[in-house]
Amino acid sequence: MVYYFTSNVTGSSSMIYMGKDKFENEELIKYGWPEDVWFHVDKLSSAHVYLRLEKGQSWENISEDLLTDCAQLTKANSIEGNKKNNIVIIYTPWSNLKKTPGMETGQVTFVRPNMVKRVHVEKRINDVVNRLNKTREERTPDLSEEKIVREREERSVRREEEKKRKQEDLKVQAERKKEAEARSYGHVLNETKMKSNRAISESSGGRDVLDLEEDFM
Repeated sequence: MVYYFTSNVTGSSSMIYMGKDKFENEELIKYGWPEDVWFHVDKLSSAHVYLRLEKGQSWENISEDLLTDCAQLTKANSIEGNKKNNIVIIYTPWSNLKKTPGMETGQVTFVRPNMVKRVHVEKRINDVVNRLNKTREERTPDLSEEKIVREREERSVRREEEKKRKQEDLKVQAERKKEAEARSYGHVLNETKMKSNRAISESSGGRDVLDLEEDFM
């Protein structure tokens, strides 16, 4: 079971989701997306909360209001953290999560610890938590299939982009070839290098051009 929430504090809908227990957390760790940002209460047990960003958005530039929503939801879903004031929520991109042999179910570490950010939460804000809870939906998604579909779509987009890039390269090459040929013909037909019949005759000791042509033949 996965719980989904919707935040509209930025003017557009942002999806926040989390697993029901540590077993769902393990699945979320395994099948996360590159756009996902992971949240957890620092040094305390809590739900693994994820924010799914739009493509092109950076996890380092999450708006303050959206960050507050994610932090408050994470705090509210920590048995111990929900009771305390002045706690710290940590967050990092899903791609920075790391599983090592021997780790317990749902437990993670980080590929790069310096990519983990922290946000201080002074206290629970009930208005925020209640607003988000009103949007909660319970689903049982096929996380593996969802990721397969997403990766297939990504490959299709990359192929299309590569096709367009090659077409642009061919177009540029054709234009350069055309320009090169134009310069070549321009050199051949340069008027300053052309000679009149009279000039040819004078340079040939007064012989007629027709005579020269007959000699050539």
